[in-house]
Amino acid sequence: MMLRTRFLSLVIGLCGLVAQAQSPYKPWMLGEFVKQNAANPVLTAQNTTTFACPIRGETVRWEEKDVFNPAVVVRKGKIHLIYRAEDTVGKHAGTSRLGLATSSDGIHFKRRPKPVFYPDNDPMKVYEWEGGCEDPRIVESPNGVYVMTYTSYDGDKARLCVATSKNLISWKKQGLAFDDLKYRNEWSKSGSIVCKRVGSRLVAQKIGDKYWMYWGDQPQLYCASSPDLIHWTPVETPNGKLFPVAERRNGKHDSRLLEPGPPALLTENGIVLLYNGMNHDKNGDRDLPDGTYAAGQLLFDANEPTKLLDRSETYFLKPDQPYEIVGQVNHVCFIEGLVPYKGRWFLYYGTADSKIAVAMARMKN
Repeated sequence: MMLRTRFLSLVIGLCGLVAQAQSPYKPWMLGEFVKQNAANPVLTAQNTTTFACPIRGETVRWEEKDVFNPAVVVRKGKIHLIYRAEDTVGKHAGTSRLGLATSSDGIHFKRRPKPVFYPDNDPMKVYEWEGGCEDPRIVESPNGVYVMTYTSYDGDKARLCVATSKNLISWKKQGLAFDDLKYRNEWSKSGSIVCKRVGSRLVAQKIGDKYWMYWGDQPQLYCASSPDLIHWTPVETPNGKLFPVAERRNGKHDSRLLEPGPPALLTENGIVLLYNGMNHDKNGDRDLPDGTYAAGQLLFDANEPTKLLDRSETYFLKPDQPYEIVGQVNHVCFIEGLVPYKGRWFLYYGTADSKIAVAMARMKN
């Protein structure tokens, strides 16, 4: 009996070691996230909502083509989802605007019939038309104002921009994040501001005397700082080049490029940045198709945001559902919205640049 007990204990221990070895999660990472496949996708395109476009001077079905790439916050006890939606009009096969949907359970959403953020006849039109306003990420400022980074696209170049709001409905466009001659006309996007969790809120947090943001969709990931969450300065090397804080890896899911996901989170282990990696068929993960977007995590020093401490060895979220594999862009799980809600992390992501889905994880503390 004793030998049998020892044998069973050994088997159980070995099984535990195998399971641990197969897990993509390290102790410092957020997760483990589980896709809510029974409910997903939680938001899809629809052709019944219309919008009087102030630039076209005509009514468009503003979310008829696709909905994807959401930001998310908790406000007044509900999840508020700001999402990118495309119509089917124009030479770029659709202009992007941002819609707003709310939920009491994180699964079932009620959306506003009109977009809350869009290209208009304003000073930002030159940057936003006719590609539109894309890929929002939102944090709260310490004084309770919502700060949104978004990408403007004029049909030629993407530029990272900033807007602010007190209620998520009425927004003030603050302009380009990098509004200086050196970077004004350079490609930039996907701004993930460092924040801390305060209850169900994600509040921007200064490190030293500055706010920090990770950005870019290149083989290298970059960083920027700001005194006010509005005006940002990219971190540079001594010779005036952009300073890379993380780089693509051969043989991995991020072999082509890296792109920030939700706002970066200050934790007891450091700054955790959930990010999107794009695979390359020639030198990437051979188990993933070429061009696949899958999600990983990066850990930066809490006192030195440009210092990379660790990173996930592989992806923790990849396309494996039909609506994640086939769509406007195939093989895409693009994470962008993260929020603590009712004891869980809710992670929202775009699927094949066509729909929106959610994964959940229990909070560790």
